[in-house]
Amino acid sequence: MLETGSRLGPYEVVASLGAGGMGEVYRARDTRLGREVAVKVLLESSANTADSLARFEREARAVAALSHPNILSIHDYGTQESVTYAVMELLEGETLRGRLSKGPLPWREVVEIGAAIADGLAAAHAKGIVHRDLKPENLFLTNDGRVKILDFGLARVTPQPSRQSQTAHYDPLETHAGTVLGTVGYMSPEQVRGQPAEASSDLFSLGCVLHELVTGQRAFRRDSAVETMNSILHDEPADLSVSGQQIPAELDRVIRHCLVKSSLDRVPSARDLAIALRATVSSSGLLTALARQVVEAVAVLPFENVGGDPTTEYLSDGLADHLIISLSQIRRDGLKVRPFSTVSRYKRQRPEVLTIGRELHVQVLVTGTLH
Repeated sequence: MLETGSRLGPYEVVASLGAGGMGEVYRARDTRLGREVAVKVLLESSANTADSLARFEREARAVAALSHPNILSIHDYGTQESVTYAVMELLEGETLRGRLSKGPLPWREVVEIGAAIADGLAAAHAKGIVHRDLKPENLFLTNDGRVKILDFGLARVTPQPSRQSQTAHYDPLETHAGTVLGTVGYMSPEQVRGQPAEASSDLFSLGCVLHELVTGQRAFRRDSAVETMNSILHDEPADLSVSGQQIPAELDRVIRHCLVKSSLDRVPSARDLAIALRATVSSSGLLTALARQVVEAVAVLPFENVGGDPTTEYLSDGLADHLIISLSQIRRDGLKVRPFSTVSRYKRQRPEVLTIGRELHVQVLVTGTLH
């Protein structure tokens, strides 16, 4: 354990933040830039094993290859007198496990958290990085409302030569058939079987987390690890109604879509999951409004990306399209929902709302902005 005031390069240890797994984490001050950081030090017992050292370095390389607001940032990595350490941004807040100790979360908050995690996963998957150990302990809520994905120590990395920069370097984790990696209770069926984990495996794990956030109970928890893994392979999760909340049917459908046993039948991607989750909030409010009035036809226009961020442009069409699909599934006689192919022409140039309504022959026109 490092003493207060000790130094690792330019980093001065201020206080211990705790220990777990392979490392100890300290609050430290970067004496060059005058900022506080978190320094993760590989435990002495782990430093003597090649596997632990490789995992520690793999995590640093994986996180360094990513730059996303929902993924913990790494600033530096080094070794001093046989002490291996990684320097990361300092987070103030609590893990989702800590938040769950206070009980289930309101479903709208779960949607916001889940969509942010899905955004981070989409960035990782685009780089060929599969986390493989998503669980409440590895997801962090900051005091200012941000969500961060932590601990890429078990990440599976597939090199992306056509996309990665010349400075990015990967050391894929070699696994063999029958090797079980992950945390019991959050592993996907393919992980339980010892099969390679792909991006869809992370979506199953995230589905487990979302289910637990809503209900306060683990989706597949049983009396033993073996029984839990058997439940993951064969059982359906408990109904979300056990939470006592009025959960939108669409949110229930999205979470269950993550928890499908076959990886080929799950939500197609983390990006699609983020869109689907955000659409549940819009569709919930809209369905309530529609129920209060007589409406024969409705149209949902592509959302306006007022923030101008090109990396989120896909959400402009995706949110509208998903909302259209959700409304189209309403069992209400006579309600017509205009397809996206019909409304897409209004994406760039929009006349007056009344003009659009007349052209599409609808009584309700839904618009939205993306910030």
